[in-house]
Amino acid sequence: MRENFDYIIIGAGSAGCVLANKLSENEKNSVLIIEAGGKDKNLFIHMPSGYSQIVPNANKQNYGFETEPENNTANRKLYWPRGRGWGGSSSINAMIYIRGHSSDYDHWRQLGNPGWSYDDVLPYFKRAENYEGDGDERFHGKNGPLNVKKSTRKDDILLDKFIEAGSQAGFPLTKDFNGEHQEGFSRYEHTIKGSKRFSSARAYLHPALNRKNLFTKINITVDRVVFENKRAIGVEYFDKGVKRLITCNKEIILSSGAINSPQILMRSGVGDAKEISKHGINMVHELKGVGKNLQDHYAVVSQFACTQPVTLHRSASFLKTMIAGIKYLTIGTGDASNPPCVGGAFIKSQPSKEVPDIQIHYVSLALQDVHGRTGVPQEHGFSSLVYLCRPQSKGHISLKSADPKDDPLMYPNYLSVEQDLVDTRNGLREARRVFMQPLFDEFRGEELKPGPDVDIDNDDELDAWIKETGETLYHPVGTCKMGIDDFAVTNEHGQVHGVNSLRVVDASLMPSLIAGNTNAPTIMIAEKISDHINGKSYLSKEN
Repeated sequence: MRENFDYIIIGAGSAGCVLANKLSENEKNSVLIIEAGGKDKNLFIHMPSGYSQIVPNANKQNYGFETEPENNTANRKLYWPRGRGWGGSSSINAMIYIRGHSSDYDHWRQLGNPGWSYDDVLPYFKRAENYEGDGDERFHGKNGPLNVKKSTRKDDILLDKFIEAGSQAGFPLTKDFNGEHQEGFSRYEHTIKGSKRFSSARAYLHPALNRKNLFTKINITVDRVVFENKRAIGVEYFDKGVKRLITCNKEIILSSGAINSPQILMRSGVGDAKEISKHGINMVHELKGVGKNLQDHYAVVSQFACTQPVTLHRSASFLKTMIAGIKYLTIGTGDASNPPCVGGAFIKSQPSKEVPDIQIHYVSLALQDVHGRTGVPQEHGFSSLVYLCRPQSKGHISLKSADPKDDPLMYPNYLSVEQDLVDTRNGLREARRVFMQPLFDEFRGEELKPGPDVDIDNDDELDAWIKETGETLYHPVGTCKMGIDDFAVTNEHGQVHGVNSLRVVDASLMPSLIAGNTNAPTIMIAEKISDHINGKSYLSKEN
């Protein structure tokens, strides 16, 4: 294979697949996309329930990172699954399609990022989307590559009970979390087509693979970006243990995610000098913000046993899982054809909040743990996964060593700001109150989480339980944030400050975390910045 290209994209995840498609539309561009993992051939990637077989443990499709122990989370090493292979995390996530609240993007603009208000980004959400449903055309696209459809699941009787109970508890209902009103209870939209996951790889990469100017490399370990007088000119990588160099004519684009993108930057000599120098790495340009500003959603669980055999526990045992899988493979229906989480809510932890600040994921399962690492549920039950949408607490990523085979050190710093703990506590109580509504009376058994040993009305007891049991909801962002302050890593176009021919385009670009799941915004970011790379004007709201 040739070793010189116009564009080199590092990472074939949610953003990288978009860029590969958009940049290779111009036949004059030679485009290479490099991926640390392999192709998206695993059956469980495409089966909507299959992520439950990939997420629990590190494997070829999942990095399976662990954070460093921290006091605020009871000195636990927290498990952080992240996608590896074509599609990245869009190939192993729960497929929930949430864009975030309009105010989230207006905030990005206020932080010094012109062109990133909600009115600016909405055209790109619409351009990416092929919406199956009757959603408001002001907010939805019909001809984009990414298939999105609202859940029509009919075999989960507690799902609609949950939504009705939300109304019974005094919360609003909403027709569409991605429409005019995010606040309220509703069914989710998912990146699914038919009965198969619709990852970024399936939406963007696969349709472009037949282009003669698009090239791919898989199972590649990137060492560093190579610079010449602060211009990115190539990528050093390991292929079967042999170090090689690929050179670049126009741009190198980091799309390796909020963990790996800052790690590669630091190994390349771009970052905080104190962090880089202690590993013997030659400095290229100091940017103190590389790896900083780490934000993530920290989730806790409200859970009850179910007195009737009406939950997804029906498919939880090994044998029943196999039966559900066979049914899916033969006729494309049943529990395996749906993600377990098909409904949720955005609520205010307190009435005084200006916008919803808590997201709830409803699941008709008594989850042993969020990640499914401790095996199948032991009994029928139902759960709410509850998290604060916009935590103020920020962590960081640093290097363990200069060796690309070593995972970085990850310090999420959850709950370090007291208000985050207060809001999480209040949000958990509100979610629990939904389960206490009369609609659940005939189904609600004993409380499993927080459980009888925790006084739900005692702040200290509940806070301790939150610190001891919370987990990531898989939304790390912000470690190469765009902006203009001293800790900004890129400008509003993803171009890295202080160097040339290098961009970051992925979730690490987000200056602040959005209210919702992060796959849809990451795809939007790549859609938008691809226009700038291609020399096109950004879309306006009227487009």
